[in-house]
Amino acid sequence: MLSGGAKMAEAVVELLERAARREAPLEELRALQLAVQAVPPAALRARLSDDHLGALFALLSVNDREQVSACVSILERLLQALDPVYVIQNLREELQKGLFHPDDSVKILTISQVGRIVENSDAITEILNSPELLRQIINCIGGEKIAVAKELIVEISSVSADSLNYCANSGLISELIGELTGDDVLVRATCIEMVTSLAHTSHGRQYLAQQGIIDKISNIILGAESDPFSGFYLPGFVKFFGNLAVIDSPQQICERYPVFMEKVFEMAESHDPTMIGVAVDTLGILGSNMEGKQVLQKTRSRFQNLLNRIGHQAKNAPTELRLRCLDAISSLLYLPPEQQTEDLLRMTESWFTSLSSQPLELFRSISTQPFPDLHCGALRVFTAIANQPWAQKLMLNSPGFVEYIVDRSVEPDKSSKDAKYELVKALVNSKTIAEIFGNQYYLRLRAYLHEGPYYVKAVSTTAVEGAE
Repeated sequence: MLSGGAKMAEAVVELLERAARREAPLEELRALQLAVQAVPPAALRARLSDDHLGALFALLSVNDREQVSACVSILERLLQALDPVYVIQNLREELQKGLFHPDDSVKILTISQVGRIVENSDAITEILNSPELLRQIINCIGGEKIAVAKELIVEISSVSADSLNYCANSGLISELIGELTGDDVLVRATCIEMVTSLAHTSHGRQYLAQQGIIDKISNIILGAESDPFSGFYLPGFVKFFGNLAVIDSPQQICERYPVFMEKVFEMAESHDPTMIGVAVDTLGILGSNMEGKQVLQKTRSRFQNLLNRIGHQAKNAPTELRLRCLDAISSLLYLPPEQQTEDLLRMTESWFTSLSSQPLELFRSISTQPFPDLHCGALRVFTAIANQPWAQKLMLNSPGFVEYIVDRSVEPDKSSKDAKYELVKALVNSKTIAEIFGNQYYLRLRAYLHEGPYYVKAVSTTAVEGAE
């Protein structure tokens, strides 16, 4: 006896067979359209053949909108079931024809399949090994104003220097970049996201620099002062530089484009929560590596004052901005063990003390709040400084603080238990902890680490159930 699902799959295959013989009238295509929606794609995978799919693609060539629409809907569902590598290996010609189909729905179907192929590392090599297909994809996208197309251009360009050249020669990238300086501020915002993705590859960055695009973006930030609509695109432009600085060299980027740092500070000092959020994120990105930390340190008192503002926001802003501040603070204060020179330890200590008059108490009060996100955000700040001797001394000298760390009852949920465990692990793995905390506390922390994040002390059965 066949199960219901298997029966449905059989019915789909029967209808597909008829379509393959070109005998299926519109009613049967509609029945097939309904049937494929009811059967999970995985159940069809083994039963699908090239003939079935080829026939459906062939039915797209008829000048009948209803038939084309039904076939597109069926193909969308069936192609989901197939591995992108299979699609590019077996349906290459069908995809090539689909790219130039007069009906937009067929083009979009084809381009979305190309999108799946581009995202798959095995399948993309198939496209790159057939320059003709790549050229056609790019020409087709170039001819159309389809939103999917621009996302694809960036993905294809990011794969290799060759594929970037194909896209550049087609004029598509220059069109994309033209929109960065165009009048439509919302289009600018989406374009800068794509250009940022392009900057994640070394050949992409090289291209952007050669074409003078980084200078262009810098000039737009400079001119933003006089643009009342700059709020729409400025966040993206500033993030672009933040990402670029970390991938490339914070010092070079900040020296070459001083407007970037100036704008980040201005935004952080403003009263607009959106701008403050972007600035805080950017400072967190910039301060995530050593060179970036030193660039910030060079601004001296201006950055120290800014830290005081960020500490204030971490305590008083709306929740979402508080979280972003806590994440940035963690990123700025963390020092890998191998980079802990006396100068750098002095620097992080002075940054920590700039955050508030009593910074340890500030984060401890945030960590005792009933909101898991804030609770974990504050624990991450402690984890960031846990391996630095000055912070260990502060923790030891703060009444009840070490007890709080080893107290499991204050962690209400899994994410909080995990965050506390990371803090304990960072402390135990530090070279100075035994000496600073003393043996008794050090052994309690080691026991905590050994027991794992979710340990519950078994006293009696009822007690354990209660704790669970």
